[in-house]
Amino acid sequence: MDVLTHKCPNCGGPLTFDPNDQKFHCDYCLNIYTEEEVSQYEQEQKEARGAQTQQTSAEENGADQFTFTAEEQLDQMDDAEKKAFAEAGGLSDSADDATPTGTMENEDNEATMELFLCPSCGAEIVTDATTAATYCYYCHNPVVLSGRLSGKFLPNKVLPFAVEKEEAITKFLAWTKKKWFVPKAFFNKDQIDKLTGVYFPYWATDATVDGSLQANGTVIRIWRVGDIEYTETKQFAVHREGSLSFKELVKNALSKNTQQKMVETVQPFPLEKAIDFKSQYLAGFQAEKRDIDYQAIKSQVQSELQDYSEKLLRDTASGYTTLTNVHASADITSEKNEYVLLPVWLVTYRSSDSNKKVYYYAMNGQTGKVSGVLPISHKKLGLTAFGIFAVLAILFMIGGYLI
Repeated sequence: MDVLTHKCPNCGGPLTFDPNDQKFHCDYCLNIYTEEEVSQYEQEQKEARGAQTQQTSAEENGADQFTFTAEEQLDQMDDAEKKAFAEAGGLSDSADDATPTGTMENEDNEATMELFLCPSCGAEIVTDATTAATYCYYCHNPVVLSGRLSGKFLPNKVLPFAVEKEEAITKFLAWTKKKWFVPKAFFNKDQIDKLTGVYFPYWATDATVDGSLQANGTVIRIWRVGDIEYTETKQFAVHREGSLSFKELVKNALSKNTQQKMVETVQPFPLEKAIDFKSQYLAGFQAEKRDIDYQAIKSQVQSELQDYSEKLLRDTASGYTTLTNVHASADITSEKNEYVLLPVWLVTYRSSDSNKKVYYYAMNGQTGKVSGVLPISHKKLGLTAFGIFAVLAILFMIGGYLI
């Protein structure tokens, strides 16, 4: 598995993605690069390494004409030698050839954490099984575990962050100040314990549904002429039919997403701004890879598509007093899904009271929409309730006096 840090073409320092200008910054030499410039530099480096490897291989082959591979040597062995070779282990290698340097297990021998070597300082990085981008805890350089975002786990799209860290803090505090009964001490930047930008994995589905609806509609009209009341009832056969198009129905693709409900409340994400996946956009942020296959949620997605379709068809049958004997059907004629990484700021806020209670919030990394439960100041709530009661009491007294 590849472990990499996207490096500055000028000084070799680590690059981080800046949501403000959508470019890549080096904090060492202060140079700024576009995605095209970073990709071109990395491609040139890859080609240079490939040429050097080929040259080294050619020199080694020319130095010794009597060097054989293990397979070639095996072909020249007799049956007895092959048997002894197989008993000794053959061509198998018990060592894991992936780059994790070790695995930490729990009591049930289930792998829970893995160790990787930082490409910048060589220190060990501890991650769980779904982490795809993180920081080295020693040199603090951003690290991308690109091997976890390859093959079937390669995302189709990524929606880059558009809200940078300081802006996220400002938006969060502005959101808290809009709430009436939040304690005054809560509007404090210093109480923000941790702010982490994370790319979460999601499945995004586009679909076309053919739907139809049949029902009995009733229209009732009532009017009076003098002392006589008239009622007119009309019955109609209602029929609706159409093709419905759905775009970007988003579903969580990470089983350990314990804050899933909170994260989902910051939707919608502007997926029209999503771009083809490039690992450079993960630099400076954390990222998770999916561990839920689309097949595992396919029936749920299709059920929601059918329910949405039937509801939309029913909503078109307006103007009736009642709608009875409703029969609706929805057939999915086309369905396309993509694996996307979506940006979310996770806010950890520690209260300043004696309890030091920790609150968690999520913010849409593109729109700045915030979700989470705020604390209530019982003092503010009590004063407001008392004020309302006092006003009502005064109005009641004035009203009674006038009467």
